[in-house]
Amino acid sequence: MAVDCDTLAKVLALELKKGCRDTAVVGGLDKFLFNWLKENPHARRDLIPSFPTPSVSGKAGYASLPVNRRKAWLEEFIQALQQTVQDVAVVPAPGAAVPSPRRPKKPTAAVATAGLDSPVSMLKGISTSLAEKLSRLDVKTIRDFLYLFPHRHLDYSHLKTVSQLTEGQEETVIANIWETRRINIKGRPSTEAVLGDSTGNVRAVWFNNPYLARQLGPGKEVVLSGRVRYFGGRPVFESPDWELYEPGEGFTHTGRLVPVYPLTRGLFQRQLRKLAKGIVEAYAPLVTEFIPQNIIRRNNMLGADTALLQAHFPDDPILKDRARFRLAFNELFLLQLGVLQKKRSWQINRTRPIPTDNTLLKVFLGNLPFELTGAQKRVMKEIFQDLAADIPMSRLLQGEVGSGKTIIALAALLNAVAAGRQGAFMAPTEILAQQHFKAMTGLLGRVFEPVESDDFLASFTLPGGTVLQVALLTSDIKNSTKKNIKTSITAGATRIIVGTHAIIQGEINFADLALAVIDEQHRFGVVQRQALREKGDNPHILVMTATPIPRTLALTLYGDLDLSVIDELPPGRQIIKTRWLGSGERYKAYNFIRRQVGEGRQVFIICPLVEESDSLQAKAATVEFEHLSSEVFPNLRLGLLHGRMKAAEKEAVMRRFYQGLMDILVATPVVEVGIDVPNATVILIESANRFGLSQLHQFRGRVGRGQYQSYCILIAETASETGAERLKAIEELHDGFKLAEKDLELRGPGEFFGTRQSGLPDLKMAKISDRALLETARREAIAVFEKDPDLSLPQHACLRAELLRTWSGDKAERS
Repeated sequence: MAVDCDTLAKVLALELKKGCRDTAVVGGLDKFLFNWLKENPHARRDLIPSFPTPSVSGKAGYASLPVNRRKAWLEEFIQALQQTVQDVAVVPAPGAAVPSPRRPKKPTAAVATAGLDSPVSMLKGISTSLAEKLSRLDVKTIRDFLYLFPHRHLDYSHLKTVSQLTEGQEETVIANIWETRRINIKGRPSTEAVLGDSTGNVRAVWFNNPYLARQLGPGKEVVLSGRVRYFGGRPVFESPDWELYEPGEGFTHTGRLVPVYPLTRGLFQRQLRKLAKGIVEAYAPLVTEFIPQNIIRRNNMLGADTALLQAHFPDDPILKDRARFRLAFNELFLLQLGVLQKKRSWQINRTRPIPTDNTLLKVFLGNLPFELTGAQKRVMKEIFQDLAADIPMSRLLQGEVGSGKTIIALAALLNAVAAGRQGAFMAPTEILAQQHFKAMTGLLGRVFEPVESDDFLASFTLPGGTVLQVALLTSDIKNSTKKNIKTSITAGATRIIVGTHAIIQGEINFADLALAVIDEQHRFGVVQRQALREKGDNPHILVMTATPIPRTLALTLYGDLDLSVIDELPPGRQIIKTRWLGSGERYKAYNFIRRQVGEGRQVFIICPLVEESDSLQAKAATVEFEHLSSEVFPNLRLGLLHGRMKAAEKEAVMRRFYQGLMDILVATPVVEVGIDVPNATVILIESANRFGLSQLHQFRGRVGRGQYQSYCILIAETASETGAERLKAIEELHDGFKLAEKDLELRGPGEFFGTRQSGLPDLKMAKISDRALLETARREAIAVFEKDPDLSLPQHACLRAELLRTWSGDKAERS
């Protein structure tokens, strides 16, 4: 009969590596040797260096040796193995590296028939009801389950004896059950057990779990993991995780780094953990290794299957981190490759260049009532260079509110008009489209001679006698007027069209669309951008955002776009005075608001962030609105704006506030990218510690649009250390890009800027705040792309398939 010397040798080498502290295996080396000898009856007893026979009864053994003698004993044992075992290769030499991480076993034929894209309901033990619950976690296929990662791990790997238990710590013990009984604790049926090892006894209590009394019968040996408390000087485990101790079997719920998964109603942690262990071990080997081997070797990464296993059930913290690195690299690498290919697919078809009309540009810029900043001039040069090329522009223009993005966009649109072509400007909401139309026609009227103007149409005479017609196209325009505008667009008479998504509707036909400008990029995905492109002969596209995004993050989220940044505000731009008040000082804020309204100003009040639920947000906002209207500001005119309102209702409320028919607008965070109200001078943000820095900065940007000094008041309860740091930062910093960097540092990108709203494949493991990893993934992706942009080489076949799978279907729709 074969003797398992391989396991023995690995355990001995690991114990030596760990400094001879009796921590290589759960239960200690004595217990391991005791069980090993029982399981390997044909093993030679004289292989074990002399000391009294290993025992779990507390007699002399390895545990009783001083550390310096343990090392000598281990080295003697390993040497004896090397001399007597025929297959010497399985025995590591003293000081050898720790054995390689566990890898999933090869799949059986039965497993292979299911396939990664098979529904989870095909798996044994997953009923239709359970499959429905899993679907609420976005787990529909076996592949989905593999990538349902734990959001944290409990460290139950520190095995102790009962006598070593410490109060308040997460501890693990292996003990025999002496007694189990059902008890009532404050009327709650529960289970109590008394357990012990050779060093003492411990009590365990499971609240509201009376059924455990049947499962945990006396005489069974179990592993307990959990937090320990002391009552009357005796240790007690309170509702610990547990499992039966089976020597040679890996632990699932105890004695290791234990995964904690996201749950939904009707799913339980032990149930999901057990399912995950079986599925990951069986199906991880089916995952295709799509990253080229030279990249894996260069970055010292785990294999794909090993990374999945270690991400769910890591052997140790180091392997957990290595697994996260590999899986995060996968996501960022595929993301970068995808945006590089998307950019190439848009630019592979040539377009007609738009030559720069320096005469018109000089007249326009020279007659503006202000001088462009250095940043505006630099950005304008980048954009006009793009327009003059036959490769269609795909550029992102970043700039804070008030930095002058609209001037740059208007100059580019005028250049398209000078070439005899058309330009379109698309805003996310109707009121913003109206404001942009008013701002653009106002600027044009300062420079060029107006011909006619109304709420939807304006005409101007350009140098040389050309008539420029600018139209506003939104859904609330009368059908007769809309029909006339559409006809004019089709005929080419209307040269600049300002509107919302209505611009890309099928019945709108441009005569010759050369340039499309999209404001607030994150409101529009690739589907809308592509529809806009199809309105012309592969037109140039300029997208703009007032959301400051750190460069590293922007290169990831918008890697398909070239990046321009207006990082300089015009001189004289007022600083919005910002102050953080405790909840007990709210009355000061209310008194200040009354004074400001008394002077004719208007105010925003942002309701607390409850959670990501429009219905709860709406309810909270309504309650706050009623409280403020009846008890705090009964003599003022208040309006309410929340996410559950229909678009037309929102537009009506914002319009009334814009027209000065309300003193105070109470709103949920939907106002973040909102209206320009020059008369609004105060924004009060409740529960400000719940928002990120970038969002707070966006809120602050709702005021300070006019001539009056403006204020941002932050109301917050006692904040956490990180929350307090955020609030201090927003008080002191007014540069949006510096705040964005700080926000990314404090919160990470998941909260800073969700990938769903940016339209990229979901990131389950990657943190874009990890710049080193992001740059590594980007560098490797660029190297592959430059060598093989179509991924047509044989060694990239698996990578090409994975890229298509990742960017296909609804993921692409979101982008």
